Amino acid sequence: MKRWPVAVAAAVVLLAAGCGGDNELAATDTGTTTTPAETTELRVYWLRDGQVWPALRQVEETQAVAAAALEELLAGPTAQEGADLDFTTAIPEGTELEELEIEDGVARVRLSAELPDEPLSQVVYTVSQFPTVSSVEVQGQAFTRADFEDLTPPILVESPLSFEEVSSPLRATGTANTFEATFNYELTDPDGVIIAKDFVTATSGSGTRGTFDFTVPVAVDRDGIGELIVFELSAKDGSRIHLQEIPLRMKRTG
Repeated sequence: MKRWPVAVAAAVVLLAAGCGGDNELAATDTGTTTTPAETTELRVYWLRDGQVWPALRQVEETQAVAAAALEELLAGPTAQEGADLDFTTAIPEGTELEELEIEDGVARVRLSAELPDEPLSQVVYTVSQFPTVSSVEVQGQAFTRADFEDLTPPILVESPLSFEEVSSPLRATGTANTFEATFNYELTDPDGVIIAKDFVTATSGSGTRGTFDFTVPVAVDRDGIGELIVFELSAKDGSRIHLQEIPLRMKRTG
């Protein structure tokens, strides 16, 4: 299990930034109340170990959620995502969104650069997260997620996302293509102690990608970063394969 000192430190820094002393508060207080901007949560898809993997983004509330997601994707992963999660992107730096139109379930995307398979998979996954999109047309060709099965991890957890704050019960959803449609999970607390574990059966497997949806109780005695760990047990020797670790922000319960 990994430790997450950078993530924890970042959370502490953000908290400290909002806790200035009385003198600082008096100097900046204008006597007016600012209403926080409404936000929308969405996903962008980076590459980890050469396969797509989702990350959480919060953007200002907008009707054009697909365009907002693409703009976040084109901006690239954050420094923390690169350092802590090994997220990368294959989309060339400087690539711009020139046009996006969604009609009859087809999202037509025009970018300023021609893209090979790896960055195409990121674009298709990012745009097709929305229920109004059934296929994505890029460079004159229509794609679905199934066209990028070789760039999709055998166990793809789409919720919860890395560093997302979770409560009890934790609900995990995603897709899987594993032997006999089964895989295992473990949930660890901020001290690395396993607090829940079980196996999951997706709707299909053994060459056909299926969906999964399971819930896990969360009970921890302090705030911190725990992990949801998913993996398949090798049919050959019982070893863990296709392992993925998702760091999660946990709050003390009870």
